[in-house]
Amino acid sequence: MVLVSLDEDGLKQVTVLPITHSPPGDPGAALELPAETKQRLGLDGLRSWIVLDEVNRFIWPGPDLVPRVRGDMSTVAYGYLPRALMLELRRRIGVLAKARRLRTVHRTE
Repeated sequence: MVLVSLDEDGLKQVTVLPITHSPPGDPGAALELPAETKQRLGLDGLRSWIVLDEVNRFIWPGPDLVPRVRGDMSTVAYGYLPRALMLELRRRIGVLAKARRLRTVHRTE
């Protein structure tokens, strides 16, 4: 999760970076999740990338969330990323934002 804010109705809006198994077309617009981090978070063993040039916004909790345990919404948060990875994400998102290459996709409408 990148950002949490309240909308005009007092609902929590979250902004998150999507994760994909698809290798990026532009390596500068994605960051590979380390295997150790994926394992600690309980994710699968396939290679995955954090998409850096797109952020998703939606209401929390909402239909856009997929819990690890079916029906248990407390399992939608997988855990924390290592500090070094978070700093690299912030740096690279900043570069993309300055270049106006960051877009927002509204998921809950």
